[in-house]
Amino acid sequence: MNHLFFFYTLAVLLIGSALGIILARNPVYAVLSLVSTLFALSGLFVLLGAYFVAAIQVILYAGAILVLFLFVVMLLDLTPETLFKMKGGTLKLAGTLFGLFFLWQFAQAVRTFTPFPTSTTSSVAGTTAAVGKLLFTTYALPFEVASGLVVVGIIGAIVLAKKKVP
Repeated sequence: MNHLFFFYTLAVLLIGSALGIILARNPVYAVLSLVSTLFALSGLFVLLGAYFVAAIQVILYAGAILVLFLFVVMLLDLTPETLFKMKGGTLKLAGTLFGLFFLWQFAQAVRTFTPFPTSTTSSVAGTTAAVGKLLFTTYALPFEVASGLVVVGIIGAIVLAKKKVP
């Protein structure tokens, strides 16, 4: 009973803060909502028994990556007026596609929902060794692609923020 209470509490917090990211008018508030989203997600990892993944979630994402996000947001000086100058059609299309994708993922998750696994296939699941083995074998290419995207994003933010000297 206690686990279900924590699960549903964290799930509501996760969904609410994720909506806060989408609905925030100020980019800094969106990043701060992302912090609470990542903390709620790490709480769900703790409930699943993946303590290492939960710690990495807090240390790496909520710590280092969000500092980078805040730096880029402040570097770009994205005011709400600048954001609303974007074309409305693009935002509507993106919102529609996101909504359809969310509904599809939600329908699949409801069909296969089990809040807590009854047994684990391995006693080392969620440990440093298991995560490291997966990261450097199965998911090596996606890991490198993600790091390349972060570098490209940083370079793009610097290029966009650079003031042109007349």
